[in-house]
Amino acid sequence: MIVMTQYSNKNTGTGANMKWREDAEEAVKKVPFFVRKKVRARVEKEALDQGKTVITLAEVNDTRTRFLSNMKNEVKGFQLDTCFGQGGCPNTCVSGDSLLERLEKLLQQEDLLGFLKKTVKGDLKFHHEVRVSLAQCPNACSQPQIKDIGIIGAQTPKVGQRECSRCLACIEACKENAVLLDDDSPSPSIDFKACISCGACIRACPTGTMEQDIKGYRVLLGGRLGRHPRLARELDGLFTEDQVVDLVRACLSFYKQHSTDGKRFSVLLDDMAFDYFNSLFN
Repeated sequence: MIVMTQYSNKNTGTGANMKWREDAEEAVKKVPFFVRKKVRARVEKEALDQGKTVITLAEVNDTRTRFLSNMKNEVKGFQLDTCFGQGGCPNTCVSGDSLLERLEKLLQQEDLLGFLKKTVKGDLKFHHEVRVSLAQCPNACSQPQIKDIGIIGAQTPKVGQRECSRCLACIEACKENAVLLDDDSPSPSIDFKACISCGACIRACPTGTMEQDIKGYRVLLGGRLGRHPRLARELDGLFTEDQVVDLVRACLSFYKQHSTDGKRFSVLLDDMAFDYFNSLFN
């Protein structure tokens, strides 16, 4: 059985139809879901570079062999992930393009690869890298909850002075049931314990009654997968772009001061360290 997929060549801007045989599809399905798309793209790119249009199990195995044998040369010291953001996501509540550029520049300037080469015994592997994720809305498609440093765009609502039409659009837009409108109330109220600052109610309100209060970023620290998985812990409050950059810089400084032999930032982050980062802007 052959399955058709579409491969987009970013270098040429053209597309080519790639055919996947069933055994190749089954092999890729065994790859962890959070890297599966990247693996598929890599297999297709390498096959296309060789002039192939059919992906068999041989192509998958060849890519895997090259990947494993060349891993130490592909490690760059950090991984920076982001979501689609304003490029095609209707849920974006904060444009993180500028922040993304600043974070990438900072991570490069810190020379984490050079640090790892000096402190890690043996070959470098991808799990040695510092992992940072930027999500531009609380849907968090880039999985900031399982990264060393997770950043989530946030837009806190407030009830303004403009008259509410009681159209219920804000209530329908809120998946957390955080917006309330009583029969005897002229305007909505917000349950901030339930609100996740996604800004959906603001975008849905036709009268402008629901307004933006604070716009910024939530920051989570210390997440990881692996043998000892842990969800990241969220710092108190929302942070500006400048504050996020300063926080990431402080985290990297802490990491380079305390990490030995590839020990992850999330492993180093004990309660005392978390409280320190939580106090920087609070």
